[in-house]
Amino acid sequence: MTKKTAKPIIIKRVKKGGHGGHHGGSWKVAYADFVTAMMAFFMVMWILGMDAKTRQAVEGYFSNPVGYKKGFGSGNSPISNGQAPARVADTQVKVMIHHAEEKAFDAAAGKIREKLESNKATLGSAKFEVTVAEEGLRIELIEDGSGDTFFPSGSAKVKSVLLAGIQLIAEELVPLHNLVVVEGHTDATRYSAQADYTNWELSADRANAARRILEQAGFPSARIREVRGLADTRPRIPADPFAAQNRRITLLLPFSNSTASEGSASAGPPGPIPTAPARVVPVRLAPLPPAGN
Repeated sequence: MTKKTAKPIIIKRVKKGGHGGHHGGSWKVAYADFVTAMMAFFMVMWILGMDAKTRQAVEGYFSNPVGYKKGFGSGNSPISNGQAPARVADTQVKVMIHHAEEKAFDAAAGKIREKLESNKATLGSAKFEVTVAEEGLRIELIEDGSGDTFFPSGSAKVKSVLLAGIQLIAEELVPLHNLVVVEGHTDATRYSAQADYTNWELSADRANAARRILEQAGFPSARIREVRGLADTRPRIPADPFAAQNRRITLLLPFSNSTASEGSASAGPPGPIPTAPARVVPVRLAPLPPAGN
């Protein structure tokens, strides 16, 4: 009888292919950390690009969203100082908006000056003053003193220089979101005592002529806040009320939180300013007169 030999037991270990295995979700945590770090990096870069006042406002708000304000310290708080937290936060937001608008005005003012300078051949000796003032972006179109640059004497008939100048200015005002105030000014030269048409009507008609040019150039009529005829009550040169430079058109884009609409858009030079109340003449919807020669 033959003795059978026992066969050896063979154990096979099969390795599973693919991406199996228990690697867990640690990669998700790492990825989330990476995204957070990148977001923080871009936030830091964005804040570094701001001006000092805006950075201070942002820092103050996020240091104490309940109502941080510069000057609160030594245990003081907006509540202990009698100021509501919501009001303080609203102030910080207004400061940020104001600085953003100031930057936009500075950029627009620079572009307007460049356009006016590059079109000297068309505009001749007409004087344009573009400034970012306390009340907003102010643009003054001033008679140069050598003649009647924008309008014939005693008339609201538009000359080609005014038409070209306002069209160039309007191109840079349209992208802004601010409202506009249009003012007309005259010198102190009077009509005859029996005349029904005075400097009040003349300044209002000239302001309306400028408004119509703005609208024809693409400026939205809904953004026209006011049209003012101020006659000779706000002279640019108070010492010489008959000076040609007192005859001008003023365009003002107030800051969003400005109260400029309650006063004159023309701050005027240092010195005594007549205190006569400004007369706001209703808007006239007569068609734009043809440009003069």
